[in-house]
Amino acid sequence: MYRPEANFNVPMKLLIPSWKVVNGVRKKVYPDPKDVSDDLIFFGNFRTFGGTESNVNGVISIVNTAIIDTWYRPEIRSDCMVVLLNTNAVYEIIGDPENIEMRNQFLKFKVKMTAGKP
Repeated sequence: MYRPEANFNVPMKLLIPSWKVVNGVRKKVYPDPKDVSDDLIFFGNFRTFGGTESNVNGVISIVNTAIIDTWYRPEIRSDCMVVLLNTNAVYEIIGDPENIEMRNQFLKFKVKMTAGKP
């Protein structure tokens, strides 16, 4: 039976996108974190590992990545973003969140830091 490694003590806010048509093209639009309801605040375990290093055409870059464990929430999806309320850093969810053991109890997902506002 799965148990998280640490306590869920990091406050985060979920940013759920809406879709807008601009010049005939659908575009994701994220709300301003200040305008998002407090109902979308959740707590989780946030772990970084110094980022992920990539080498593309001889150029080495480091992307800040992290793993988040939290309670299951069906509204957390791969197209959402997460804001850390302690630092206001914005992270984009990479891939689909994993519903651990399909029990609708815990979620685990990977995020990467975005540059600028959502």
